[in-house]
Amino acid sequence: MTDENFDAIVIGTSQGGRFLPLDLAKAGKRVALVERGPLGGVCVNTGCTPTKTMVASARLAYQARRGAEYGVRTGPVSVDLAAVRERKRAMVAGARDNYTSRLSQDGLHLIEGEARFTGPHAVQVALNGGGTRNLSAPVIVIDTGTRPKPLAVNGSENVRLLDSTSIMELGELPEHLIILGGGYIGLEFGQMFRRFGSEVTIVHTGPRLLTREDDDVSAEVAAVLRDEGIMVLTSVTPDRVEETDDGRVRLTVLGPNGEEKIEGSHLLSAIGRVPNVEALAPASAGIRLQSTGFIEVDDYLETSVPGVYAMGDVKGGPAFTHLSFDDYRVLHANLVTGEKVSMLDRIVPYAVFIDPQLGRVGMTERQAREEGRDILIGRLPMSAVVRAIETGETRGFMKAVIDARTHQILGATVLGAEGGEIMSIIQIAMLGKLPYTALADAIFTHPLLAEGLNGLFAAVGPVDA
Repeated sequence: MTDENFDAIVIGTSQGGRFLPLDLAKAGKRVALVERGPLGGVCVNTGCTPTKTMVASARLAYQARRGAEYGVRTGPVSVDLAAVRERKRAMVAGARDNYTSRLSQDGLHLIEGEARFTGPHAVQVALNGGGTRNLSAPVIVIDTGTRPKPLAVNGSENVRLLDSTSIMELGELPEHLIILGGGYIGLEFGQMFRRFGSEVTIVHTGPRLLTREDDDVSAEVAAVLRDEGIMVLTSVTPDRVEETDDGRVRLTVLGPNGEEKIEGSHLLSAIGRVPNVEALAPASAGIRLQSTGFIEVDDYLETSVPGVYAMGDVKGGPAFTHLSFDDYRVLHANLVTGEKVSMLDRIVPYAVFIDPQLGRVGMTERQAREEGRDILIGRLPMSAVVRAIETGETRGFMKAVIDARTHQILGATVLGAEGGEIMSIIQIAMLGKLPYTALADAIFTHPLLAEGLNGLFAAVGPVDA
């Protein structure tokens, strides 16, 4: 079969891959956009949009149960999980339709199917409707994302196992949800389903939750979850899983106290994600992979094959939608406007949508110490922030890491109400290279949560090594 020649081929339609092919087509290029699944990628279909929609439902249930604390009597609160699911589905459909409506662009050709490389600049697409098409282009961009990591525990192939996608399709509330994994995904779903009304147990192999965070942050998050009635087990290793005679799930773990058995109605595996690369046959193109299986790229997102690029989660590193969008910014500059832009020195913020929200940007205290930096630390409990007191949202704290010599802000963590929004204010100060004293002395509107930044940065001082 003769190759169909394009100026560019984009494989995948996640946050970055959604916009780049449109821009290339508007620039007069003939572009093939290949997608094997629903348009919009993980964020729209199984990630940000659906999970944060469900988080909102869970928070509302939690707040309703707290009504008496505010003098509001609501009566018994129950959750209709099927209705939550339908609201989630509607949000996803709306976001997907919004993207699909933009694809009517001259020069852009949507090809629905699974792509695999047959050479450095050639791919064959197994069409969803049957048959194949052979495509070639001097520029190919891989944006195939990741999927839940398979669980490798004895017996896991014989039990009903949920992942971060299938758990959102449940129509009935689990009686007792066991979650493997104490990372961002596991904690968001754990608190969500606890607030829906399930009993929840989180099982984590590491000594503490959220291992990328400082010890004090991890400890506070664990305390918040336990305060809401979630059982948190750390330093335990799943050994085997089996189905009981009455159809429940029994998980056996090994920990400091020896062997322990946990029984529940449902088991969620949230142990991480792996790149979608196997179907691509990257070796056929000479594309090198990292030891972790992710695609290796340089500072300009180019792979080991000139003219072939990778963007988003499939290249490894922090798996955030906004980082994928910044990859789009880099490739847009290099492939559309002809600039030379790299991904070096970018400040990457993120938020974990537990409640209170965890927002972080830049270095942690641990990272700064590991680099041997002379630092100052600012710390302020949310219970000292007037707005948090007034709204009854006093859990958590703010923390900032400061370069002792330059007074530049190296990083910050905000675990508190709207923690991500407050963190973003600090990020802007970092982008502007403001000294921390500028925030300590700034006038913030009273009584906003941001007003707490005065107290945070006024509290900056030396810390013990």
